[in-house]
Amino acid sequence: MKRTERYQYVLNYYREQMPKVTTELQFGSVFQLLVATLLSAQCTDKRINQVTPALFRQYPDAASMAKADETELFEYIKSVSYPNAKARHLAQMARMLVDEYDGEVPTDFNDLVRLPGVGRKTANVVEAVAYGQASMPVDTHVFRVSHRLGLVSKSATTPYHVEQELVRNIPQDDVAKAHHWLLLHGRYICTSRKPHCEKCPFDSFCPKNIK
Repeated sequence: MKRTERYQYVLNYYREQMPKVTTELQFGSVFQLLVATLLSAQCTDKRINQVTPALFRQYPDAASMAKADETELFEYIKSVSYPNAKARHLAQMARMLVDEYDGEVPTDFNDLVRLPGVGRKTANVVEAVAYGQASMPVDTHVFRVSHRLGLVSKSATTPYHVEQELVRNIPQDDVAKAHHWLLLHGRYICTSRKPHCEKCPFDSFCPKNIK
């Protein structure tokens, strides 16, 4: 099967089976989405959703979080991965939002990645989920599934290269949703250590690019 046919099959399947899809992170505003996504790096969404309710009750917006120091924030997020660094980034990020963006999360990608702790993936999540832009965040699930299903070339060895190839091959209207489709496929079916191939709707043409 040609790569273009793989894309067509995968996209058509999810267009029918999962036409409406979004992040599993829980949030009540763009700022809270930014915070939750920043915290989710190398951590499960399930864990983040356990931590953020109390955090957001105390610090619902950039203005309130900007007044906190990292020691206070650490107490709310100490069960996530790398809590010291993330507490520091949250405090710095909130202050920058207040000082430079009137407390609002910017819509421009270059402004987003200026924020402490915000990398390309986090910025793409905010653009795709909050602002409906055709952005493709590439996390470990998207990276893995894209290679295993043969959607990207073997030379796409970085998340950025995978992002570029996916965006080139997926219609613009589907890009943001395709991120969630690939992510969820990786999270629940094409898992890292032992993929559930018997449940996979793409098993018949999967090249089994499993490492």
